[in-house]
Amino acid sequence: MKVYVASDHAGFELKHALVPYLNLLGHQAVDLGAHTLDPQDDYPDFIFPLAREVAKGGSLGIVIGGSGQGEAIAANRVLGARAAVYYGGNLDVVRLAREHNNANILSLGARFIESGEAEEAIRMFIDTPFGHDERHMRRLGKLEQ
Repeated sequence: MKVYVASDHAGFELKHALVPYLNLLGHQAVDLGAHTLDPQDDYPDFIFPLAREVAKGGSLGIVIGGSGQGEAIAANRVLGARAAVYYGGNLDVVRLAREHNNANILSLGARFIESGEAEEAIRMFIDTPFGHDERHMRRLGKLEQ
C-alpha cells in the first residue's frame, strides 16, 4: 500500500525513523516533506498536499507534528481526508478511528511518543479495516455532505 508521510520541524526526526519502518512492513512510503529541518516551517505547507493525495483514495497518510493536533486540523479541512490524532496511551483510539470513522490519516504527536510506540500505532492503523457498519457509513455520508 502507498502511505504518504509528512511532518513539520517538530515531527522531522520521528518521520525519518518511521519512513524506513513503513518500507520494512512492505508499504511504499512517500515522503512529502519537510525534507530539511527548518524550525520556521509551517505544517500546512506539508499537510495539505498529503491530505489531497490521500483524499483521492487508495492510500493512507501519516502526519507528524509536535502534538499532532494542528496537523489533524489542517488535514481535516480537505474533503475526503479523515485524520485522527494519537499521542500515546491506549491504542484502541487508533483502532476505533479506523473501524468506526474510516480514518485515512494518522496524526502523531512527536513530543509525546517514542518511535516504538509510533510504530505500534502505525501498524494498528494500517492493519485495521473499516467496519462498514450501516451506522458508520451513514455518519461518514453526513461528513461528506
